[in-house]
Amino acid sequence: MKRKSDETEKSNPRLKAAFLEVVDNQLKADDPPETKQTLERLIAQGISRADARIYIAQAVCVEVWDVLRSQKPFNLQRYIKNLKNLPKEPKE
Repeated sequence: MKRKSDETEKSNPRLKAAFLEVVDNQLKADDPPETKQTLERLIAQGISRADARIYIAQAVCVEVWDVLRSQKPFNLQRYIKNLKNLPKEPKE
């Protein structure tokens, strides 16, 4: 089974870094607190910290994509729902 971080090596490194920076900023600010809770839960499930951050970044990506595509505000409720469902792939 491929690790999540192996799969993302094919992605745009700048874009990946930007999404991971969002995750790190959320963790530092504890806003929303569900981001830190999700990181801790994924690590407790045996997922590495690096891979857990990538999973969370995928949920961030879904929200950014929707904001850009639909010109609607960030959907915090959907973001939290996607965090709670990780490591399953986030849904729009």
